[in-house]
Amino acid sequence: MATYFRPHRTPLLCTAAGLTGALLLCACASTPPAPIANLHEARHAIAVAEQAEAGRYAPHELSAARANLAGADAAVRAERMVTAQRLANKSTADAELATARTADVMAKSVNREMKQSTATLIDEMHRSSGDPQ
Repeated sequence: MATYFRPHRTPLLCTAAGLTGALLLCACASTPPAPIANLHEARHAIAVAEQAEAGRYAPHELSAARANLAGADAAVRAERMVTAQRLANKSTADAELATARTADVMAKSVNREMKQSTATLIDEMHRSSGDPQ
């Protein structure tokens, strides 16, 4: 009868593979922490946009920022932290865009008023000096 020699490594390899698999499962199963800083930043950016009157001048962007923040909050409740972070970052970007568009509209309005005032002053100067226009 032939006898075969089996190395004693097989049980050790099985144990090592089992432990590695268990560690990988634990690493995958753990939920990353909530993106608290990203959510706070998004809320702050929306508050800044609201103070800048973005609701009047950039309502679509501000609405998108609010919707993305609501989605981020829902993702946190569902423990989908990566999605929550992405939506919070998108909310911040939308709110900052709303603030920038509001500033642009307001600056253009001030520029237009200054041009009208300058034109009025030039007309007054021509009238008082008697120069034809």
